[in-house]
Amino acid sequence: MLRPLAILFSAALALSAAPALDVWHAPSAIRTVEPTTALKLTGGRTGDLYRPRLTNTGKTPVHVTEVSLFRIAHDLPDATALYGESFQMLTQTAGTLGTPIDLAYDEWKHYKIPQPADAKVVTGMMTLTPPGGDTMLLAFTSCHRFNGRFFLRPKSIEVVLDAEGLALAPGESWNLEEFTFTSGPNRAALLAALADRIDRNHPPLRFPAPPAGWCSWYCFGPRVTARNVMDNLASIVRDAPQLKYVQLDDGYQPAMGDWLETGNAFGGDVRGVLQAIRQQGFEPAIWVGPFIAEAGSHVFQQHPDWFMRGEDGKPLPAGKVTFQGWRHGPWYALDGTNPDVQRHLENVFRTMRREWGVTYFKLDANFWGAMHGGKLHDPKATRIEAYRRGMQAVLRGAGDSFILGCNHPIWPSFGLIHGSRSSGDISRKWDTFRTVARQNLLRNWQNGKLWWNDPDAVTLSGAMPMEEYRFHASAIMASGGLVLSGDDLSTLPADRLAMLKKLLPPTGVAAEFAGENLAVGTVKLKDRTLVCVFNWSDGAAKIPVKLARAGEVSDLWSGQTYGRQSALEVPLKAHEGTVLVVR
Repeated sequence: MLRPLAILFSAALALSAAPALDVWHAPSAIRTVEPTTALKLTGGRTGDLYRPRLTNTGKTPVHVTEVSLFRIAHDLPDATALYGESFQMLTQTAGTLGTPIDLAYDEWKHYKIPQPADAKVVTGMMTLTPPGGDTMLLAFTSCHRFNGRFFLRPKSIEVVLDAEGLALAPGESWNLEEFTFTSGPNRAALLAALADRIDRNHPPLRFPAPPAGWCSWYCFGPRVTARNVMDNLASIVRDAPQLKYVQLDDGYQPAMGDWLETGNAFGGDVRGVLQAIRQQGFEPAIWVGPFIAEAGSHVFQQHPDWFMRGEDGKPLPAGKVTFQGWRHGPWYALDGTNPDVQRHLENVFRTMRREWGVTYFKLDANFWGAMHGGKLHDPKATRIEAYRRGMQAVLRGAGDSFILGCNHPIWPSFGLIHGSRSSGDISRKWDTFRTVARQNLLRNWQNGKLWWNDPDAVTLSGAMPMEEYRFHASAIMASGGLVLSGDDLSTLPADRLAMLKKLLPPTGVAAEFAGENLAVGTVKLKDRTLVCVFNWSDGAAKIPVKLARAGEVSDLWSGQTYGRQSALEVPLKAHEGTVLVVR
C-alpha cells in the first residue's frame, strides 16, 4: 500500500558547474577519394542551428566520403550520462561516455554499418549529462539526403555527415543536413524542442490518435489460420471493441517480395479474411516488407534489374554488406531510385488499399531500403534518397491508410510514417519486458510529435508473476503510443483481459520522467494525471513520488484508493510497476 512521506522533498544541492562543449569553434574536415583543396565548407548559424553547405570550386569532380562538421575536444568525465540514437530502429546506446551500453543490437556488429575502428558511433542525436551539470544535446534536425553521425573517442566527439562517395561536380554545391547544439537543465524540454525543429524540416504525417488493435504474430507466428483470426475477432467484438485494427502479420505471402500473391496461409484466401474483418465493422491491417525480396520470389526472378547492385553489376545479396535477413535470406533490396520500382510499390499498396480493403500497413524490414554498399539506378542519389523515394511511392499507393514503420531507419523516416516502432520484439520473459520497456521509454520524446510510437504488442498471457505483467502494462501506458494486443484473446483469462481493457483507448500522451533512471513518469491528461512507477531492480523497493499538486489517488490495476495525497512512497515487489491515477 501507499504511505504519505513523513518528510518534505528537499531540493538537491547545486553541484559545481560541469565543463561544457565548445562546438562552434571546433575544426572541420572534408574527406575525399581524390586529394583536393577545391572543396569549401560554409554555413549559416542562427542561434543553436547550423546549416552547412559544401561547394566544389575546382574544375574536376570530387568524390566525397565524409564531411566532418566539428571535431570537438572535451574534458567531460567518464561518468557523463550518455544517450544516443542509431540509424536502425533496433539499435540504441545508453550508459556513460566511459562505458557506453548497447540497449539492443550494435550498428557495426549486427548491421555492419561502416564506422571507424577507434570510435563508438551513434546516429541522429545524442545527449550528454555530466554529474551535476546541464544536459547537452547534439542532433541533426533534418535527414533529406545525408546520414548524420557522431564518432565518440576518448576526449573527443566528431560530428560527421556520410556523403557515400558521391561526386560533387565543378561549381556544384550541396546543402547538407541541419545541425543543432544546445544545453539546459531540463532534458525533456531540450528533446521537445528538437522534435519541434525536426517537424519544421519534415512536416509529420498526422493521424488523429494512436491506433488500438490486435496482432497475430505473438500468439500464432507465421502459421496463423483463418480460424485463429476469426476466433479472436469474435472475442474482440464481444469483449474489447476498442481494438479496431485486426492485423495479419508475416506468413500470408508465398515468398518475401510477392505481396500480392497468396500462399498456403488462410487456405490461399487472405483477401477473404480481410473482408470478413471489414464485414464485422473492424479495420483490416496487414504486414508488408516493401523493400525486400528473396531469391526465389517472382519479383526477383522477373525483375532483377529493380534491385540494388554490387560492384559486379548483379543484384547485391544483403549478406555481403549487412545482416542478410531473418527468414529466407539472403534478401535483396529494391532500389527506390528506379522509376519502375516506384511504380511497383505504388501498385502493391494501391491494390491492397482499394481491392483488399487494408487501412493499416505494418511496414517491416524498411532498413534494407536504405541498405549501404549498393549501387543505385540514380548515380547521384544517396541511400537516404533511395529510401525516401520508395516510401513516397508507398504513400501514394496507400492513400489514407495508417503507415507503421518497423525495423526502419529512424532519421530517414521523418515525415514518411504515421507510427514508429520504438523497441525490439516483445516476448513473455522478464528480461525482454525490462529491455523493451527501457528502449521504448527513452524514445518517449518522439511520441505525438514526430509520429505515434509503437511499443510493440501487449502480451499478458502465460505464467509469469503478476507483478511482471503489471510492469509490462504500466510501460505500455507510459509510452502513450499504440496499443495492440499480442495474445490469443479467445483464451485470455478474465483478469488479464481486464488489464488490457484498462489500457484502452490509448492516451496519446507519453510519460515525462523525472530522471534518467526511469523510475517515475508523469502522463498529464485533461481530466487526470497518471503517474507510472517502476521497480527495475531484482529486490523489493519503495519508490518516492512527489505529485505536482495534491489529488485523490488510486491504483489503476487494483482499483484501491488512497485518499488525497501530495507525496507518496510506493512499495513495489521486484520487477513490478504500477500506474497511479490522480484526480
